[in-house]
Amino acid sequence: MKSKTKYLTFNTRRHREYVNITERVAEVVAELGVAEGMVLVSAMHITAGVFVNDAEPGLLADVDQWLEQLAPFREDYRHHRTGESNGDSHLKNLLVHHQVIVPITGGELDLGPWQQVYYAEFDGQRPKRLIIKAIGE
Repeated sequence: MKSKTKYLTFNTRRHREYVNITERVAEVVAELGVAEGMVLVSAMHITAGVFVNDAEPGLLADVDQWLEQLAPFREDYRHHRTGESNGDSHLKNLLVHHQVIVPITGGELDLGPWQQVYYAEFDGQRPKRLIIKAIGE
């Protein structure tokens, strides 16, 4: 069994941003050189997430609008009593989750025809890390 770990750092220009990281994940898989296995992609911050979906701009706008409707920015979150102002970002993380596992088949990511891996930033404009951990044979 082989394994490889890589950390990426994001510092987005916007407070909320969705970054297609499929190629970067595929690079880690290629560096590992395994035929069969899996790769874990996990945001290492509780105000960011990772998800798999279509790389269509309209859908990403719909996802962003949906998340904002379910967990809107507000001043009155109890979490803000700690001095923070990102209560909505924590809730958005819960909605998209913080990690995905993607199968590796034939040495490549085994995604569906339109599936892409996204890093979702909900409290950006500062450095945040993500871990990619691939294992296989």
